[in-house]
Amino acid sequence: MVRTTAAGVVCAGALAAVTAVPAQAQEPAQAHEPQLSAHWELKDTGSPAVRFRGLAAVDRDTAWLAGSGGTVLRTTDGGASWRNVSPPGAGDLQFRDVEAFDARRAVVLAIGEGEASRVYRTEDGGATWTEAFRNTDPRAFYDCMAFFDRRHGLAMSDPVDGRFPILSTADGGRSWTVLPQDGMPDALAGEAGFAASGQCLVTAGSKDVWLATGGGARARVLHSADRGRTWTAADTPIPAGGPARGVFALAFRDRAHGLAVGGDYRPDQSSPSAAARTRDGGTTWRPAAAPVSAYRSGVAWLPHSRTAALAVGPTGTDLTTDGGRTWRTVDSGSYDTVHCTPDFGCWAAGEKGRAARLER
Repeated sequence: MVRTTAAGVVCAGALAAVTAVPAQAQEPAQAHEPQLSAHWELKDTGSPAVRFRGLAAVDRDTAWLAGSGGTVLRTTDGGASWRNVSPPGAGDLQFRDVEAFDARRAVVLAIGEGEASRVYRTEDGGATWTEAFRNTDPRAFYDCMAFFDRRHGLAMSDPVDGRFPILSTADGGRSWTVLPQDGMPDALAGEAGFAASGQCLVTAGSKDVWLATGGGARARVLHSADRGRTWTAADTPIPAGGPARGVFALAFRDRAHGLAVGGDYRPDQSSPSAAARTRDGGTTWRPAAAPVSAYRSGVAWLPHSRTAALAVGPTGTDLTTDGGRTWRTVDSGSYDTVHCTPDFGCWAAGEKGRAARLER
């Protein structure tokens, strides 16, 4: 599926117990509700040299991975086996995002300056690929991509001439055009997106989209309610002030409730106050009372819950069961990105060919 953000029920971690939360609940689950336990179960991708920062889960059986060395993998049997469906001639590219509509149709984004930023599309499960977009502006560097539905999607670049370029498609990724920039606020000095997990650009519903930034004096989230034509910017409490610091990933379970995680990606630097939440569509952001324990590059709501979500990074997985107010570490494995589907198909991926599915 496209990268939607339904909330979730089970938790990741080393057999961590999590309260199941009904979709209709407005507050954290009550003590009498059933308990579930789950853990990440590694799935051998056969690609130990690849770092997978792009992940698109379709369901518990089907998922797509995109990573370094122009690598794209697909599973249709829950990770028991993976098929290498990489586009021919893409070995020098760095794929950082993938959006999948089903087991056959997917769109992948390669990052980099100038022509290194490209979009490829497949309609036959990766047997063949079509190059749908190649960036011709040497100043642009595309970071992330997101879809509202099977037809409409966006991709974002680091600022050019002081504003973030937005690429738009209305035909499922077959063709792309750069939107006018008159509705985009000015970027801060040094501000950019982070191509760390494919989650610096996310959508909820048919028109709302959010863009995460860092690198500037303040870490911000930009919001558009009209599919990227006009934007507003809001400061977050996540620390910035340097090229390695800011908001790395967003997740919205609806057009009002969202989570932001990030920090400082350098392994020798601490990442305090690296989580925030919003209840008004990103107009205002509040810091987590107990934030994630370290830098986190990916975040996802768990299916059918209003309060449970996972955040992942190179040093582990954190869980919230109260809508992002508090987080606790539940697993120490290294992952860069996470994605959940309505049938409880939660997947994670990262360095050294790592891919895992959440198992009860």
